[in-house]
Amino acid sequence: MTPAILALNLGLSFAALSALCLSLNRHHAESFGAKPSGRRVVLLRVLGWIGIGLCLIVAGEAEGWGFGPVQWIGAMTGAGVGLVLLLSYRPRLVATAGAAALGLAMTVGALLHFA
Repeated sequence: MTPAILALNLGLSFAALSALCLSLNRHHAESFGAKPSGRRVVLLRVLGWIGIGLCLIVAGEAEGWGFGPVQWIGAMTGAGVGLVLLLSYRPRLVATAGAAALGLAMTVGALLHFA
C-alpha cells in the first residue's frame, strides 16, 4: 500500500462525500445558512458520485484490482467517519474541509504524475 495513493484516495473520498452531504437541504443549510437551489443539488450529487467512482478507479489501477477495492472501502470509511465527526461538531467547516481535501488530492495526484 502506497501512502501517496492512500492520501489521494482519502482526499478524493472526503471531497466526494462532502459534495454528497452538501447536496442535502439540512447539511447545506447548516454549512451555508440557506437551502441549495435545484441546480446546485444536482451539481453536487453528480460531482460526488463522479468522485466516488474516480476513487475506485484510482485505487484499482494504482494498487491492483485485488487490493485496490479494499483500500477504496477503507478510504471511504475513514473519510465518512471524519465527515460525520465534522458534521457533528463543526458543520460550517464541511465545505472548506471538502475543498481542502480536494486540493490535497489534486496536489498528491500531480506529484505522482510528475514524479
